Amino acid sequence: MKIRSLLSLLAVFLVSLIVAVSCTFPQPPTSTTSPSAVSTNQSIRLGFNNWPSFLYMQVAEESEIFNQNNVNVDLIFYDYAKSLQALKEGKIEANFHGLSDTIKMIDGNSNFNPVIVLTTDVSNGGDAMIVQKEIKQMADLKNKKVAVEKGEINHYFLLLALEKAGMSEADIKLESLDTRAAVAAFVESQVDAVVLALPYTKEALKRAGSQVLVSTKDFPQAIPAHLVVDRKLIEERRSDVQALVNTWFATLNFVRQNPESSYKIMADYMGVSVSEFKGYESEIKFFSAEENLRAFNSGSDLTSLPYAAKELSNFLLNAGMIKQKPDISQLFDSSFVEAYANSLNK
Repeated sequence: MKIRSLLSLLAVFLVSLIVAVSCTFPQPPTSTTSPSAVSTNQSIRLGFNNWPSFLYMQVAEESEIFNQNNVNVDLIFYDYAKSLQALKEGKIEANFHGLSDTIKMIDGNSNFNPVIVLTTDVSNGGDAMIVQKEIKQMADLKNKKVAVEKGEINHYFLLLALEKAGMSEADIKLESLDTRAAVAAFVESQVDAVVLALPYTKEALKRAGSQVLVSTKDFPQAIPAHLVVDRKLIEERRSDVQALVNTWFATLNFVRQNPESSYKIMADYMGVSVSEFKGYESEIKFFSAEENLRAFNSGSDLTSLPYAAKELSNFLLNAGMIKQKPDISQLFDSSFVEAYANSLNK
Protein backbone atom coordinates (compact mmCIF):
# COMPACT_ATOMS: atom_id res chain seq x y z
CA MET A 1 0.00 0.00 0.00
CA LYS A 2 2.86 8.22 1.67
CA ILE A 3 3.13 11.76 0.27
CA ARG A 4 2.70 15.32 1.22
CA SER A 5 4.64 17.40 -1.27
CA LEU A 6 6.78 20.18 0.21
CA LEU A 7 5.81 23.51 -1.26
CA SER A 8 9.21 25.15 -0.87
CA LEU A 9 12.91 24.38 -0.39
CA LEU A 10 15.09 26.89 1.45
CA ALA A 11 18.17 26.38 -0.68
CA VAL A 12 19.88 24.07 -3.10
CA PHE A 13 21.78 21.44 -1.17
CA LEU A 14 23.48 18.21 -2.12
CA VAL A 15 21.45 15.89 -4.38
CA SER A 16 20.87 13.49 -1.52
CA LEU A 17 19.30 16.20 0.60
CA ILE A 18 17.10 17.35 -2.26
CA VAL A 19 15.78 13.83 -2.80
CA ALA A 20 15.22 13.29 0.89
CA VAL A 21 13.23 16.49 1.17
CA SER A 22 11.21 15.92 -1.98
CA CYS A 23 10.21 12.51 -0.63
CA THR A 24 9.15 13.81 2.77
CA PHE A 25 5.46 13.13 2.94
CA PRO A 26 2.78 13.54 5.66
CA GLN A 27 4.10 12.73 9.10
CA PRO A 28 2.24 9.90 10.84
CA PRO A 29 0.15 9.57 12.83
CA THR A 30 -2.10 12.49 11.97
CA SER A 31 -5.79 12.53 12.82
CA THR A 32 -7.95 14.15 10.17
CA THR A 33 -11.18 14.04 12.12
CA SER A 34 -12.83 17.44 12.27
CA PRO A 35 -14.88 18.61 15.28
CA SER A 36 -18.05 18.48 13.18
CA ALA A 37 -17.47 14.77 12.52
CA VAL A 38 -17.47 13.82 16.19
CA SER A 39 -20.61 12.11 17.44
CA THR A 40 -21.66 10.64 20.76
CA ASN A 41 -20.90 7.16 19.41
CA GLN A 42 -17.55 5.56 20.16
CA SER A 43 -15.19 6.24 17.28
CA ILE A 44 -13.31 3.71 15.19
CA ARG A 45 -9.65 4.57 14.77
CA LEU A 46 -9.08 3.90 11.08
CA GLY A 47 -5.57 3.93 9.64
CA PHE A 48 -4.79 4.78 6.04
CA ASN A 49 -1.78 5.71 3.95
CA ASN A 50 -1.01 7.28 0.60
CA TRP A 51 -2.00 4.38 -1.67
CA PRO A 52 -4.38 6.08 -4.16
CA SER A 53 -7.49 4.06 -3.33
CA PHE A 54 -7.05 4.54 0.41
CA LEU A 55 -7.17 8.31 -0.05
CA TYR A 56 -10.82 7.90 -0.93
CA MET A 57 -11.32 7.86 2.82
CA GLN A 58 -10.17 11.46 2.95
CA VAL A 59 -13.03 12.23 0.57
CA ALA A 60 -15.37 10.33 2.90
CA GLU A 61 -14.10 12.44 5.79
CA GLU A 62 -14.33 15.83 4.12
CA SER A 63 -17.64 15.06 2.40
CA GLU A 64 -19.20 13.65 5.61
CA ILE A 65 -19.88 10.24 4.09
CA PHE A 66 -18.90 8.55 7.35
CA ASN A 67 -21.58 10.59 9.11
CA GLN A 68 -24.13 9.75 6.43
CA ASN A 69 -23.50 6.07 7.15
CA ASN A 70 -23.79 6.57 10.92
CA VAL A 71 -20.24 5.71 11.83
CA ASN A 72 -17.88 7.86 13.86
CA VAL A 73 -14.34 7.54 12.51
CA ASP A 74 -11.04 8.94 13.71
CA LEU A 75 -9.11 8.81 10.43
CA ILE A 76 -5.35 8.61 11.01
CA PHE A 77 -2.60 8.85 8.39
CA TYR A 78 0.46 6.60 8.82
CA ASP A 79 3.44 5.59 6.79
CA TYR A 80 2.57 2.14 5.47
CA ALA A 81 4.76 0.03 7.75
CA LYS A 82 3.81 2.05 10.82
CA SER A 83 0.12 1.53 10.12
CA LEU A 84 0.66 -2.23 10.34
CA GLN A 85 2.38 -1.88 13.68
CA ALA A 86 -0.35 0.43 14.96
CA LEU A 87 -3.01 -2.15 14.11
CA LYS A 88 -1.10 -4.99 15.79
CA GLU A 89 -0.53 -2.89 18.90
CA GLY A 90 -4.19 -1.89 19.17
CA LYS A 91 -3.57 1.79 18.47
CA ILE A 92 -6.16 1.55 15.69
CA GLU A 93 -9.02 -0.90 15.15
CA ALA A 94 -8.99 -0.97 11.35
CA ASN A 95 -6.52 -0.29 8.57
CA PHE A 96 -6.06 -0.38 4.81
CA HIS A 97 -3.17 -2.56 3.60
CA GLY A 98 -2.16 -5.57 1.52
CA LEU A 99 -2.80 -9.31 1.77
CA SER A 100 0.80 -10.35 2.36
CA ASP A 101 1.14 -8.02 5.33
CA THR A 102 -2.13 -9.29 6.77
CA ILE A 103 -0.81 -12.85 6.62
CA LYS A 104 2.40 -11.79 8.33
CA MET A 105 0.32 -10.29 11.12
CA ILE A 106 -1.04 -13.74 11.96
CA ASP A 107 2.41 -15.27 12.34
CA GLY A 108 3.22 -15.68 16.03
CA ASN A 109 0.71 -13.04 17.11
CA SER A 110 -1.87 -14.81 19.26
CA ASN A 111 -3.19 -11.56 20.72
CA PHE A 112 -4.25 -10.11 17.38
CA ASN A 113 -6.73 -11.62 14.96
CA PRO A 114 -7.00 -9.73 11.65
CA VAL A 115 -10.02 -10.14 9.41
CA ILE A 116 -10.25 -9.00 5.79
CA VAL A 117 -13.74 -7.66 5.17
CA LEU A 118 -13.25 -5.87 1.85
CA THR A 119 -10.97 -5.76 -1.19
CA THR A 120 -10.52 -2.19 -2.31
CA ASP A 121 -8.37 -2.78 -5.38
CA VAL A 122 -5.44 -4.63 -6.89
CA SER A 123 -2.18 -3.09 -8.01
CA ASN A 124 -2.04 -2.93 -11.80
CA GLY A 125 1.33 -1.30 -12.38
CA GLY A 126 1.31 0.59 -9.10
CA ASP A 127 4.20 -1.49 -7.73
CA ALA A 128 7.30 -1.72 -9.87
CA MET A 129 11.02 -2.36 -10.09
CA ILE A 130 12.82 0.68 -11.45
CA VAL A 131 16.28 0.03 -12.88
CA GLN A 132 19.22 1.98 -14.27
CA LYS A 133 19.53 2.18 -18.03
CA GLU A 134 22.08 -0.63 -18.48
CA ILE A 135 19.68 -3.22 -17.06
CA LYS A 136 17.43 -4.59 -19.80
CA GLN A 137 16.21 -7.89 -18.34
CA MET A 138 15.98 -9.68 -15.01
CA ALA A 139 19.17 -11.64 -15.66
CA ASP A 140 21.08 -8.36 -15.77
CA LEU A 141 20.34 -7.91 -12.06
CA LYS A 142 22.80 -10.66 -11.11
CA ASN A 143 25.22 -9.28 -8.50
CA LYS A 144 23.61 -5.85 -8.77
CA LYS A 145 22.47 -3.75 -5.81
CA VAL A 146 18.70 -3.72 -5.40
CA ALA A 147 17.10 -1.52 -2.75
CA VAL A 148 13.84 -2.53 -1.08
CA GLU A 149 12.24 -2.33 2.35
CA LYS A 150 12.96 -5.86 3.53
CA GLY A 151 10.04 -7.78 4.94
CA GLU A 152 7.43 -5.46 3.48
CA ILE A 153 5.12 -5.94 0.54
CA ASN A 154 7.59 -4.79 -2.12
CA HIS A 155 10.15 -7.29 -0.85
CA TYR A 156 7.55 -9.96 -1.55
CA PHE A 157 7.01 -8.54 -5.04
CA LEU A 158 10.78 -8.59 -5.67
CA LEU A 159 10.99 -12.25 -4.64
CA LEU A 160 8.04 -13.05 -6.89
CA ALA A 161 9.70 -11.37 -9.87
CA LEU A 162 13.01 -13.12 -9.18
CA GLU A 163 11.29 -16.48 -8.85
CA LYS A 164 9.51 -16.04 -12.19
CA ALA A 165 12.88 -15.28 -13.81
CA GLY A 166 14.43 -18.42 -12.32
CA MET A 167 16.46 -16.39 -9.84
CA SER A 168 16.56 -15.95 -6.08
CA GLU A 169 17.56 -13.29 -3.60
CA ALA A 170 21.02 -14.87 -3.50
CA ASP A 171 21.58 -13.71 -7.08
CA ILE A 172 21.39 -10.03 -6.16
CA LYS A 173 22.88 -7.72 -3.56
CA LEU A 174 19.85 -6.72 -1.56
CA GLU A 175 20.08 -3.36 0.19
CA SER A 176 17.45 -3.18 2.93
CA LEU A 177 16.34 0.45 3.10
CA ASP A 178 13.13 2.13 4.10
CA THR A 179 11.14 3.53 1.22
CA ARG A 180 12.40 7.10 1.28
CA ALA A 181 16.02 6.05 1.72
CA ALA A 182 15.63 3.56 -1.13
CA VAL A 183 14.37 6.30 -3.45
CA ALA A 184 17.28 8.56 -2.49
CA ALA A 185 19.84 5.77 -2.95
CA PHE A 186 18.54 4.99 -6.42
CA VAL A 187 18.34 8.58 -7.64
CA GLU A 188 21.89 9.15 -6.35
CA SER A 189 23.11 6.04 -8.28
CA GLN A 190 24.09 4.23 -5.08
CA VAL A 191 22.04 1.19 -6.13
CA ASP A 192 21.19 -0.29 -9.52
CA ALA A 193 17.52 -0.98 -8.95
CA VAL A 194 14.76 -0.19 -6.51
CA VAL A 195 11.38 -1.80 -5.83
CA LEU A 196 8.67 0.65 -4.85
CA ALA A 197 4.96 1.38 -4.78
CA LEU A 198 3.14 4.47 -5.88
CA PRO A 199 3.84 7.31 -5.59
CA TYR A 200 7.54 6.66 -4.99
CA THR A 201 7.94 5.00 -8.38
CA LYS A 202 7.50 8.43 -9.94
CA GLU A 203 10.32 9.85 -7.79
CA ALA A 204 12.65 7.02 -8.77
CA LEU A 205 11.98 7.54 -12.47
CA LYS A 206 13.53 11.01 -12.17
CA ARG A 207 16.93 9.33 -12.40
CA ALA A 208 18.23 9.89 -15.93
CA GLY A 209 17.76 6.84 -18.13
CA SER A 210 15.83 4.87 -15.52
CA GLN A 211 13.01 2.60 -16.58
CA VAL A 212 10.43 0.13 -15.30
CA LEU A 213 11.77 -3.41 -15.63
CA VAL A 214 8.78 -5.26 -14.16
CA SER A 215 5.55 -4.18 -12.49
CA THR A 216 2.32 -5.60 -11.15
CA LYS A 217 0.96 -5.36 -14.69
CA ASP A 218 3.05 -8.52 -15.11
CA PHE A 219 1.54 -9.95 -11.89
CA PRO A 220 -2.01 -8.53 -11.97
CA GLN A 221 -3.34 -10.37 -8.91
CA ALA A 222 -0.15 -10.31 -6.83
CA ILE A 223 -0.89 -7.34 -4.60
CA PRO A 224 -4.51 -6.88 -3.57
CA ALA A 225 -5.41 -4.20 -1.05
CA HIS A 226 -7.95 -4.58 1.72
CA LEU A 227 -9.83 -3.13 4.63
CA VAL A 228 -8.59 -5.15 7.61
CA VAL A 229 -10.18 -5.04 11.05
CA ASP A 230 -9.47 -6.56 14.42
CA ARG A 231 -11.88 -9.44 15.05
CA LYS A 232 -12.77 -7.84 18.39
CA LEU A 233 -14.28 -4.96 16.45
CA ILE A 234 -16.55 -7.38 14.58
CA GLU A 235 -17.57 -9.14 17.77
CA GLU A 236 -18.27 -5.97 19.71
CA ARG A 237 -19.39 -3.49 17.03
CA ARG A 238 -20.54 -5.40 14.00
CA SER A 239 -22.85 -2.63 12.79
CA ASP A 240 -19.92 -0.20 12.73
CA VAL A 241 -17.87 -2.56 10.57
CA GLN A 242 -20.84 -2.80 8.22
CA ALA A 243 -20.98 0.99 8.15
CA LEU A 244 -17.30 1.15 7.18
CA VAL A 245 -17.90 -1.19 4.24
CA ASN A 246 -21.00 0.75 3.22
CA THR A 247 -19.01 3.97 3.43
CA TRP A 248 -16.35 2.57 1.11
CA PHE A 249 -18.83 1.81 -1.65
CA ALA A 250 -20.73 5.03 -1.04
CA THR A 251 -17.47 6.93 -1.47
CA LEU A 252 -16.71 5.18 -4.76
CA ASN A 253 -20.11 6.30 -6.01
CA PHE A 254 -19.61 9.81 -4.65
CA VAL A 255 -16.29 10.21 -6.46
CA ARG A 256 -17.83 9.05 -9.73
CA GLN A 257 -20.64 11.57 -9.33
CA ASN A 258 -18.43 14.39 -8.04
CA PRO A 259 -15.06 13.84 -9.74
CA GLU A 260 -13.85 17.44 -9.78
CA SER A 261 -14.20 18.14 -6.06
CA SER A 262 -13.21 14.60 -5.05
CA TYR A 263 -10.00 14.45 -7.04
CA LYS A 264 -9.06 17.89 -5.78
CA ILE A 265 -9.40 16.66 -2.18
CA MET A 266 -7.14 13.68 -2.82
CA ALA A 267 -4.62 15.54 -4.95
CA ASP A 268 -4.39 18.35 -2.40
CA TYR A 269 -3.87 15.83 0.39
CA MET A 270 -1.00 14.25 -1.53
CA GLY A 271 0.38 17.61 -2.58
CA VAL A 272 0.19 16.84 -6.30
CA SER A 273 -1.87 18.05 -9.23
CA VAL A 274 -5.18 16.43 -10.10
CA SER A 275 -3.68 15.09 -13.32
CA GLU A 276 -0.79 13.53 -11.39
CA PHE A 277 -3.18 11.86 -8.96
CA LYS A 278 -5.27 10.48 -11.82
CA GLY A 279 -2.04 9.06 -13.24
CA TYR A 280 -1.43 7.22 -9.97
CA GLU A 281 -4.98 5.94 -9.91
CA SER A 282 -4.65 4.56 -13.44
CA GLU A 283 -2.19 2.00 -12.06
CA ILE A 284 -4.69 0.31 -9.76
CA LYS A 285 -7.95 -1.53 -10.44
CA PHE A 286 -10.89 -0.96 -8.10
CA PHE A 287 -13.10 -3.87 -7.07
CA SER A 288 -16.87 -3.63 -7.24
CA ALA A 289 -19.10 -5.43 -4.75
CA GLU A 290 -19.61 -8.22 -7.29
CA GLU A 291 -15.87 -8.58 -7.86
CA ASN A 292 -15.36 -8.66 -4.11
CA LEU A 293 -17.80 -11.52 -3.71
CA ARG A 294 -16.17 -13.50 -6.51
CA ALA A 295 -12.75 -12.95 -4.94
CA PHE A 296 -13.94 -14.24 -1.55
CA ASN A 297 -14.93 -17.57 -3.14
CA SER A 298 -12.65 -20.59 -3.15
CA GLY A 299 -10.83 -21.18 -6.41
CA SER A 300 -7.71 -22.50 -8.07
CA ASP A 301 -5.94 -19.31 -9.13
CA LEU A 302 -4.96 -15.93 -7.74
CA THR A 303 -8.36 -14.40 -8.50
CA SER A 304 -9.54 -16.35 -5.43
CA LEU A 305 -8.42 -14.73 -2.19
CA PRO A 306 -8.39 -18.00 -0.19
CA TYR A 307 -6.20 -19.56 -2.88
CA ALA A 308 -4.00 -16.48 -3.07
CA ALA A 309 -3.60 -16.44 0.71
CA LYS A 310 -2.62 -20.11 0.73
CA GLU A 311 -0.06 -19.65 -2.03
CA LEU A 312 1.24 -16.48 -0.46
CA SER A 313 1.59 -18.18 2.93
CA ASN A 314 3.71 -20.89 1.34
CA PHE A 315 5.78 -18.31 -0.48
CA LEU A 316 6.38 -16.23 2.64
CA LEU A 317 7.30 -19.32 4.63
CA ASN A 318 9.78 -20.53 2.02
CA ALA A 319 11.24 -17.04 1.74
CA GLY A 320 11.76 -16.88 5.50
CA MET A 321 9.38 -13.96 5.95
CA ILE A 322 7.24 -15.91 8.43
CA LYS A 323 8.29 -18.55 10.96
CA GLN A 324 5.38 -20.92 10.56
CA LYS A 325 2.44 -21.53 8.27
CA PRO A 326 -0.43 -19.42 9.63
CA ASP A 327 -4.03 -20.49 10.06
CA ILE A 328 -5.88 -18.54 7.37
CA SER A 329 -9.18 -20.39 7.71
CA GLN A 330 -10.82 -17.42 9.45
CA LEU A 331 -8.98 -14.66 7.62
CA PHE A 332 -11.84 -13.62 5.32
CA ASP A 333 -15.37 -12.47 6.15
CA SER A 334 -17.51 -11.75 3.10
CA SER A 335 -20.70 -11.12 5.08
CA PHE A 336 -20.32 -7.33 5.10
CA VAL A 337 -19.95 -7.05 1.34
CA GLU A 338 -22.80 -9.54 0.95
CA ALA A 339 -25.03 -7.38 3.14
CA TYR A 340 -24.13 -4.30 1.12
CA ALA A 341 -24.80 -6.08 -2.18
CA ASN A 342 -28.14 -7.38 -0.89
CA SER A 343 -29.15 -3.86 0.11
CA LEU A 344 -28.82 -2.77 -3.51
CA ASN A 345 -31.47 -5.26 -4.57
CA LYS A 346 -34.11 -4.07 -2.13
